[in-house]
Amino acid sequence: MFNMNDTTRVTIEKDRESEVREAISTIYDALQVKGYDPISQIVGYILSDDPSYITGYNGARSLVSKFERDELLEEFVKYYVNNL
Repeated sequence: MFNMNDTTRVTIEKDRESEVREAISTIYDALQVKGYDPISQIVGYILSDDPSYITGYNGARSLVSKFERDELLEEFVKYYVNNL
């Protein structure tokens, strides 16, 4: 049975970390090239799990589907905290 007082720990393997970072960069660039606001589009995708937020340009949509949304979010949070 799940205990609401337990903390769930989510971690990404180090090898996968660099893959996620590279994917985020590629996705961001593809969205920018196509004239979208990359931050808004990526946030929309993370919140909704709707891949239509990500352009198909340069394989960005298929690339984003290779990762769980929590993996993407973890990288964003790590980057933010490490660059305060």
